[in-house]
Amino acid sequence: MKLTADEDTHFNVKKTVNCRGTLLDLSTAKVMGILNFTPDSFYRESRVSGLNTSVTRAAQMIADGASVIDIGSQSTRPGAPFLDPETELSRIREILPVLRSNFPEVIFSIDTFHSSVARFAVEQGCSLVNDVSGGLLDPEMYATVATLNVPFIVMHMQGTPATMQINPHYSDVVIEILEYFTRIIQRLNDSGHNDIILDPGFGFGKNTQHNFTLLKNLHLFRMTGYPVMAGVSRKSMIHAVLGNSSSDSLNGTTVLNTLALQNGASILRVHDVRAAVEAVRLHTIYMSA
Repeated sequence: MKLTADEDTHFNVKKTVNCRGTLLDLSTAKVMGILNFTPDSFYRESRVSGLNTSVTRAAQMIADGASVIDIGSQSTRPGAPFLDPETELSRIREILPVLRSNFPEVIFSIDTFHSSVARFAVEQGCSLVNDVSGGLLDPEMYATVATLNVPFIVMHMQGTPATMQINPHYSDVVIEILEYFTRIIQRLNDSGHNDIILDPGFGFGKNTQHNFTLLKNLHLFRMTGYPVMAGVSRKSMIHAVLGNSSSDSLNGTTVLNTLALQNGASILRVHDVRAAVEAVRLHTIYMSA
């Protein structure tokens, strides 16, 4: 497949998703800010705890231009153990209604692979479900998101967080993940669900070469008809090349976010909202010049 990003304009990609009555317009790329309620996420500065800190961090992301705030309480760093649903819920049970009360106009998503956590979060005001397993770790997830009628972010992961970076292998990483998305989309469509966002899962069972191959060919996933999200923020694909750490990877993140936009990303999932919003603004002007 040699199709370039500029040549895929004939793809009929969904431009909006319905977030419980609020349309998220993806005709211009949007930024999703990461709000982690985990003590062990790979990027230390992204971790929050306590109601006041959580509200302050959310307020800053909103002021910086985030269109969506993604709330997670399960670390998915390489080697991370699975949490049971009750442990996940214990980390977000108090904060969700507080965030919803303080920011009633904001779109919140829940980052979970447990259907019971997804259901609770949506009942508390979240309006997207972001599942790193693409619904494969909980057999009830597809029916749950269809019943809740919220957009579903389908990510690809080879293995589990505990095993995914143990010698990941693909015959062709782009084709295999495209085939994976095609199967998941069919299952979701069969359940009556059509508000879908695709995430190729940078760093989730991929080595550095896999990650850069996916980034270069990101536009190909748009042929499914669904928008694509890129989550490269401060990941190892940056510091594996530059020899720095996640805390020193903002510049590298901005470069890769810009490449993701150039290759068709509709959403950037990031730790640093302001830098990503600026990248979107500059890229939008560049594309319209």
